[in-house]
Amino acid sequence: MTTSAASRMKTLIVIPCLNEAANIERLLRQLAAGRRETNTIIVVADGGSTDGTPEIVKRLMPELGGIALLDNPKRLQAPGINLVVERFGDGCEYLIRIDAHGGYPDDFCRVLLEEAESMGADSVVVGMKTIGFGALQKAAAVAQNSKLGNGGSRHRDGGGGEWVDHGHHALMRLAAFRAVGGYDESFSHNEDAELDHRLREAGFRIWMTGRTFMIYYPRSTLPALFRQYLGYGRGRARNLLKHRALPKIRQALPLAVVPAFLGLFLALLHWVAAVPFVLWASLCLGYGMWLAVAQKNPHAPLAAVSAMIMHFAWSAGFWLELLRSRMGKVGS
Repeated sequence: MTTSAASRMKTLIVIPCLNEAANIERLLRQLAAGRRETNTIIVVADGGSTDGTPEIVKRLMPELGGIALLDNPKRLQAPGINLVVERFGDGCEYLIRIDAHGGYPDDFCRVLLEEAESMGADSVVVGMKTIGFGALQKAAAVAQNSKLGNGGSRHRDGGGGEWVDHGHHALMRLAAFRAVGGYDESFSHNEDAELDHRLREAGFRIWMTGRTFMIYYPRSTLPALFRQYLGYGRGRARNLLKHRALPKIRQALPLAVVPAFLGLFLALLHWVAAVPFVLWASLCLGYGMWLAVAQKNPHAPLAAVSAMIMHFAWSAGFWLELLRSRMGKVGS
């Protein structure tokens, strides 16, 4: 794609955020510096930050230009992005979604636009490279970068240069986004995979680029990691229930974790009931030790604990959502 072609395409960059004062200025300056070859507007959809994030955005708006701040009263990412598209999307060809709590190469947006044009893709998704700083965050990063933690998901497992069913959202043609109705605003998690399902059903194509990626910073505490994956599990269950689909093998395996845990209570009656839980825990801990040796990574043993928390929380979230759905049907 030539520079002149890029400059003709109006692009809408959306940053849904909540309490990102530590990151938002760096991110806005980087995006503003990288848009000089494109016709771009950057909109921050703030979900009610109380840490000064909106004030930082307002201070930068006159200096950087082409930046807008929009209040997102529903707080969640899905309605925030939909609202930005409604208010600012007219005349734009592409939508680029940027997560405020992440890192990006300087040429991220340019590469996405080039890939969309050259491949004729309706959506361009990217892989995620997880990086941590503190001990717990580094352990979570090791887990999320491994098959133990990501189950072989293509966008977390080095995929790229291929047509896919799903990946980390980066760019979409606004015509495709609007044709399927945008994000389902009832989803707090897994809204990206749910939208990808509708895009594929409508005949749109999703390309995972191998030319760029995003850097993801995992939760820095175990309770926060648990809450995150609890939400992921609930979101995945809602997605499958909505579309009457079955989980993939890599998704079905973690579902057994909560039943295995409950089996510990039956072990009071017979020890065999504890075997599934012991096997799962041993597999996780053994994998962590193997990673420690293979990667010479001192954080790998703790990564096994992080992975166990991720598995258990995801499984619990999934079963809780199934139970909630079932109880709702019984009560109606």
